[in-house]
Amino acid sequence: MSRIIYIIPLLLCLSCSVSRMTKIQPQKEFRGVWIATVVNIDWPKNSNDNSEKQKKDFIEILDFYRKLNFNAAIVQIRTAGDAFYETEQAPWSKYLTGKEGEAPDDFNKPLEWMIKETHKRGMEFHAWLNPYRATFDLDTLALSEQHDFHQHPNWMIKYGKKYYYNPGLPAVQEKLTNVISEVVKRYQVDAIHFDDYFYPYKIKDEVFNDSTAFQTYGLQDQNVDDWRRSNVDSLVKKVHETIKETKPWVQFGISPFGVWKNKNTDPNGSDTKAGQTTYEDLYADPLLWIEKGWLDYLVPQVYWSMDYPPASHKVITKWWANTAKNTNLYIGNGTYKIKNNKDKAWNKKKEIPKQLSLARSQKEITGNVFFSAKSLLGKNENVTKALKRKFYGFPAQNPSGNTKTKREVSAPKVESTQILNNKLNTCISHSDSIPRFLNFYALNKKVPNQKLLIRKDYLSVSQNSICNQIRLTKKQSKNGIGITIIDAYGNESKLQMLTLESN
Repeated sequence: MSRIIYIIPLLLCLSCSVSRMTKIQPQKEFRGVWIATVVNIDWPKNSNDNSEKQKKDFIEILDFYRKLNFNAAIVQIRTAGDAFYETEQAPWSKYLTGKEGEAPDDFNKPLEWMIKETHKRGMEFHAWLNPYRATFDLDTLALSEQHDFHQHPNWMIKYGKKYYYNPGLPAVQEKLTNVISEVVKRYQVDAIHFDDYFYPYKIKDEVFNDSTAFQTYGLQDQNVDDWRRSNVDSLVKKVHETIKETKPWVQFGISPFGVWKNKNTDPNGSDTKAGQTTYEDLYADPLLWIEKGWLDYLVPQVYWSMDYPPASHKVITKWWANTAKNTNLYIGNGTYKIKNNKDKAWNKKKEIPKQLSLARSQKEITGNVFFSAKSLLGKNENVTKALKRKFYGFPAQNPSGNTKTKREVSAPKVESTQILNNKLNTCISHSDSIPRFLNFYALNKKVPNQKLLIRKDYLSVSQNSICNQIRLTKKQSKNGIGITIIDAYGNESKLQMLTLESN
């Protein structure tokens, strides 16, 4: 009798443990990292490095975040009117080759290579483009003749120490839409991504001189602020339409500045005192974009600490969770501030874990994105260990976009399976035309419907077979492994059981 009494609480404990694990480690969650290339923030470390060094450094970033079970890399491929790929629409980036307009010597098709390496690690590739920034400084002599500064000088507005494309010109909107169209058509990207740079952040005593465009294209009943917002709205709408007309499964995401409006200027705003806001200063209205269904996901940049008085991460995150509907909502976290900010909260190893816990406590939020890649790479190991142990112990499915296309996905065909020294070797084939991931689930014989994702492999459109190797625990080998395929819209096939035979 005493043994039975002992077993019952133990089973209850185990049940609670599984429940907690499921809550802490959701099956579906976006886990992204921004890889910034402008001024070589993250990659390449030096634009003059040879291709072997550049490739090694990029793989090091991917491998680090793959071990943390991240499932998306957001890679900047256009920084300031330039490109990290061969195109007639922009010169090669100086941040890749050392000199703008100069092709890489021994790095054939860098964007294709980056996409392939990212996919090899079971991660989505989100192509990050900065649409409006034309230069990063005033050194126009260093610009290639191919740059739009020279090709279309009437498109440019000098503001502060940079040049910007004039968002109010229809020709600029057409050019930027064509840039996006080319990327989506030519490359196997999983998403197009914009950051927070729309109209530039305001500079005291500086004027953004777009008055001629306003007089030409503004409507009679519009003030200049509403006109500017309508210009950004127009680009977002056109980009969305272009993507969905070309490859409807490719997602479109935007990462705006964290504060839409302060409550003191609009009762619907957040209880914050941000010096600038995305609506009033950057002329961007993400609430309109998601209301119209133009975005698959939104990632507000909530780069402040949990209780930072002017703009609390806690307050802003809850505001977005309560406000942003009709899209996937992720939170942008400023990991670059860890032990690198005058706000002492960033010296505490629990700051980022607290932010992740908050995000997971809001059912409307389904992921996080870290800025930027180098913030955890080779440093802040105590934070990384906490993330791995408490948040990212297992892989997670990527959320699907807003384009909900129901289609039947055939189960993968198992060509061969073999277990050798607790390593499962499998080869599968499939017939789906737009696959996304091959999923491996650890099963539970005692709970038939319970399954835990233990591995994902990316399947490119042209890839109809794949072989791989997975290390299994004894319990996983005993309970069994099942596999499925998910397509680019998020439809999943029926579970296919693997026959496990040890050799």
